[in-house]
Amino acid sequence: MALSYKARRRWSLIVLVFGLPLYVIMAVGIIALFDRPPIWLELIIYVALGVAWAFPLKAIFKGIGQADPDADKD
Repeated sequence: MALSYKARRRWSLIVLVFGLPLYVIMAVGIIALFDRPPIWLELIIYVALGVAWAFPLKAIFKGIGQADPDADKD
């Protein structure tokens, strides 16, 4: 079932305001459990985690910055 434009806007706001900070806290917490790796490896881990959250949520964010396609053209 495809989400409407308004539903995608609401979900994207919820993900960005609540989900992304929780994801960052979780990622930093998990990395902190291990001994600190070399700086280059730590950078690669954080870049990979920074990109990885967006792939499963791509459908929610698709077209959010554009005008509402469901709105009347009046």
